[in-house]
Amino acid sequence: MANDSLGRRKAVRWVRLIGAGLILLGVPTTTLAANDCQWMNEATASGLLGGNAVGAHTASTANQPAVCTFTQSASDVTRVLRITVDVTKDDSHPRLMKLEAGCGPNPAPLRAIGNEAMACQVDEPGEGRGARVVGRVRDQVFEILITTTRKDDPILTRDALRIRINTAAEQVSGNLF
Repeated sequence: MANDSLGRRKAVRWVRLIGAGLILLGVPTTTLAANDCQWMNEATASGLLGGNAVGAHTASTANQPAVCTFTQSASDVTRVLRITVDVTKDDSHPRLMKLEAGCGPNPAPLRAIGNEAMACQVDEPGEGRGARVVGRVRDQVFEILITTTRKDDPILTRDALRIRINTAAEQVSGNLF
């Protein structure tokens, strides 16, 4: 009799375990997409762009730098944050100077961002309105661009762009060290 009772208890335990396993199989799970960008995640980019941003990453190749692009779209505006990082084999300063030339005659130096960094405004028909930072950390040259397609964007105003591009530059240069 004791043997029969022990067998029933084992059977009940197995039924419970199998039942719990079946229940867990039916529970929906939440998974996050892989974030391959080494310098910023989607949550940070979303905060900088003022809404939920979707990220894409292109790894570097022999001829191309690594690029992370975060896009936030609404009905009347598209905001983009693009980070480009290029590891130079030679001196990185000439490469930085070449990128800095795209900022025009008066780029603003950013203190305590990497080894050196400059910021400028972007007002080009193809790029939209925005802000740009070029800088370097050791042998890595980086460029950060935040743009909006809306000329009178209430979230990315001129002042907001300046603050947000500086925040992005701090984040990226800190991750490059």
